[in-house]
Amino acid sequence: MEAIEDVVIIGAGIAGLATALGLHRKGVRSLVLESSESLRAAGFGLTVWTNAWRALDALGVGEALRQSHVRLQGVTNTSATSGARTSQLTFMTQAKSGEHDVRCVMRSILLENLENELPLGTIRYSSKVVAIEEDGYFKLLHLADGSTLKTKVLIGCDGVNSVVAKWLGLQKPRIAGRSASRGFVEFPNGHGFKPEFVQYFGNGFRTGLLPCNEKTVDWFFTWTPSEQEKEVEESPIKMKQYILSKLKHSKVSEEYIHVIEMSELTNPVSTPLRYRWPFSLLWGDISKGNVCVAGDAFHPMTPDLGQGGCSALEDSIVLARCLSEALLGNRNGGATEYDKIKKGLEKYSKERRWRSFQLIATAYILGRIQQSDGAIMGFLRDKFLSSMMARLLLERADFDFGIL
Repeated sequence: MEAIEDVVIIGAGIAGLATALGLHRKGVRSLVLESSESLRAAGFGLTVWTNAWRALDALGVGEALRQSHVRLQGVTNTSATSGARTSQLTFMTQAKSGEHDVRCVMRSILLENLENELPLGTIRYSSKVVAIEEDGYFKLLHLADGSTLKTKVLIGCDGVNSVVAKWLGLQKPRIAGRSASRGFVEFPNGHGFKPEFVQYFGNGFRTGLLPCNEKTVDWFFTWTPSEQEKEVEESPIKMKQYILSKLKHSKVSEEYIHVIEMSELTNPVSTPLRYRWPFSLLWGDISKGNVCVAGDAFHPMTPDLGQGGCSALEDSIVLARCLSEALLGNRNGGATEYDKIKKGLEKYSKERRWRSFQLIATAYILGRIQQSDGAIMGFLRDKFLSSMMARLLLERADFDFGIL
């Protein structure tokens, strides 16, 4: 007799592992299918805001991550055109529940902590799903190796090119017309930077630096490449040279430039930014029957709010709560169980729809303002909008998504 899984999650990224762990904490077993041969734990940092720490605490991994990552005290925004400080905001303030907590966490460490909390055998590597088929109340998954798998619930956490989002009929993510490059530097004897988030805006780019701990500094650079400039994205060496050229012709500190110079040539990696048209989420299917999406498969967004990974962690808590209520409420199988699962996923979709719309739209607008090199927009940004944009970072992070 063919085995039937209760829950199959496609993708062992932040959303997939966090959802699996949330379900595990609620007593629900899941199987995570990952197409790569091992955990894809790239070394770059992830800004973890207050909302994400609430999710990580609910999952039981928050304290371990705090011990290896420094708490950031605030953000300083500076004009790359004039060199003038345009705004400064402290993170050491009170949120709706407790104090704000902002840290730059190495993505590899986050994923490893989530994986280590899962039961052995939860993740099945080298398992790429290529097709989804209806099989009564179940979903039949066809894998690249020719095998099949049947499940009661299917959750797509498979990124911007999600096969599950495509099955649901969600619109393809759009190209934002901007690109982002990331890197980090290890200073064996310590970097000496203050524990704060430093950003520069203007001259057609946005760039920032965040200490992860006493020895590691993470940085990012977003820009709008012309047709002639797009070729630099294909070469780490050309990309690094391009970034340094832009920074040296702007009012950026020598200490900041030194961090980029210290980056390994293989570290600067540039990719086009993509986002899902937010209005498509208002009428699109986030869930359908016993299938849903989470994380980047659900709401890919530009990085200007720093909420991509954080909102994926929010998804995991809400989804684990709604789904566990459905699965643990009835173990008899059949239509009744299917209907409960369907209603549970619809509840999840309803709770996450407007929040995702808001984050995608806000991030997109912020990115356009921050990165503009127009004289009028630059004047308005530096004189009037910079403080508002800094406050938005904390306001969007101060969100109550409920308990696990």
